[in-house]
Amino acid sequence: MMRSSSLIAALGALLAFGLTSMPALAQSDGVPAERAIVYADAPSDLSVTIYRDPERLKDEEMNTKNPRGFAMISEARRVTLPPGESTIRFEGVAEGMVGVSAIVTGLPGGTIEKNRNAELLSPAALVNGALGNRITITRTNPATGEAVSEQAVVRTRADGGLVLQTGDSFEAVRCAGIAETLGFDRVPEGLSAQPVFSIDTRDENGGTYEVTLTYLSWGFDWQANYIASLKDKGGSDDFEMGVLSWLTVLNDNAQSFVDAQLLVVAGELNVVSDYQGLASPPRGEPLRLSCYPIGSTAAGSAIPRYANPLSLAEYEAGYEDGVAIVVTARKRSENLQAAPMAVAAISAEVMEASEEQLGDLKLYRVPERVTVSAQGIKQVAFLNRDEVSARYIYEISCEAWTMVRRNPMTDIRRATILLQTENETEQGLGIALPQGAFNLFEPSSFGPLLVNENALRDYAVGQDIELDVGQSQHVSASCAPMIAYRDVRDEGNWREIEAELTNANGHSVKARIVLGRGGAWRVRWPNDEIETKDGNVVGSIVLAPYETRKIRWSVQSSQ
Repeated sequence: MMRSSSLIAALGALLAFGLTSMPALAQSDGVPAERAIVYADAPSDLSVTIYRDPERLKDEEMNTKNPRGFAMISEARRVTLPPGESTIRFEGVAEGMVGVSAIVTGLPGGTIEKNRNAELLSPAALVNGALGNRITITRTNPATGEAVSEQAVVRTRADGGLVLQTGDSFEAVRCAGIAETLGFDRVPEGLSAQPVFSIDTRDENGGTYEVTLTYLSWGFDWQANYIASLKDKGGSDDFEMGVLSWLTVLNDNAQSFVDAQLLVVAGELNVVSDYQGLASPPRGEPLRLSCYPIGSTAAGSAIPRYANPLSLAEYEAGYEDGVAIVVTARKRSENLQAAPMAVAAISAEVMEASEEQLGDLKLYRVPERVTVSAQGIKQVAFLNRDEVSARYIYEISCEAWTMVRRNPMTDIRRATILLQTENETEQGLGIALPQGAFNLFEPSSFGPLLVNENALRDYAVGQDIELDVGQSQHVSASCAPMIAYRDVRDEGNWREIEAELTNANGHSVKARIVLGRGGAWRVRWPNDEIETKDGNVVGSIVLAPYETRKIRWSVQSSQ
């Protein structure tokens, strides 16, 4: 008996020792305590660098419904950490965030783990988070208008019919045919009205730190829009025009970036990652409720939809399927509306973006901070040049291969009008021009009128800029060999070609004749003043007002 008492006392002492020692043993084995949840402050500084859709051609408009460009977003935030391990939640990141690209700098303990929170605060998330807990249900009598509230316990999730326990009974919400409102006294842990990115970190001492979160996000695009206004109607001599350019920025995310430093990148970027697939935007699920008034519980039956008797004010209060859900926020779902392009007068006060080199790409930095609005289009004027020298050139094709087995003299070829300038400082430009829409206005007795819409490709500094502005009704030519061709090579002999050019304008014009592809034809031009332009051998001639002139040259196939 005495031994049994001693054994029991010894076991009790050992058990007490084990129980009091378990936390210490767990800590010595490296098992961490539960991590504290820490919320980072709102961004104190923002930078948004937008890359355009790499597959969009220069004459394609931005896809406002599904933009396929992306942005690099950098956010400066302050965070206060307790000693030990904690989870930092960054609320309000872009919904198109590519989680694997995110980097957080400025933390003393670095990053242990990072997570992209996949569920947003929504009616369904509220119900699921309240499973087994009390909520308030308010019913309004449609006959008397009296509202009665009572406590209820959520007994099912939101992926089917919603069942509540009230008192000693169970009932399905929405099946009584009256207006019902669900009230929640708290938001379930881990849910946010904005997308969230979180990381786990460790800080032995704790403290307040300035950290930077940088990540890529899907759902952006940008392009340049140019408005060129001729000061006088252009002729053969040089004329001046004003050029105003806008950056048109598209953000399809539901988050705005307020007072951000905006940068855009131009050039051919090699993209191999599927950023759209990697983005995995968070979900905000609606509450879908259904009953089966007839039929079987196994198969159910179709539910007729009757006109909802709720007022407009009740709809705006957040009713879904006859049940009002009280939530703190909801995701915007409006489609993007294309912003109208205003024809603005050239103003000396328009800010100009600074140009920087980024490898083989060009980086444009908007000098003032702007707000990149959620699901919107933003236009920022970034280039204003008031004295750009330009000219019209009339181009006509008289290539030898086009004259085989046809009667060239009956083929009147109308000239293509080219607006030409050089991207040089001396010509009034001297800045790399990103691709975009180009709209040309000419003066008239009715004011400036739109005469051409075009697409501008990327132009580097020093390049000649030529834009096709349509066919001329006043400059034309007919071309023919002096001896008819039987074959384009025709035994490699030199062949003489004659062209008759006509200028019906009241001013002189510069005509440029395309003679053949460079490397495919040898050319003897009357004054030997020929050049290679865009892979073609061309010769030039100036026609006086109302002049018709014949000119001859010789070609030989080098094939």
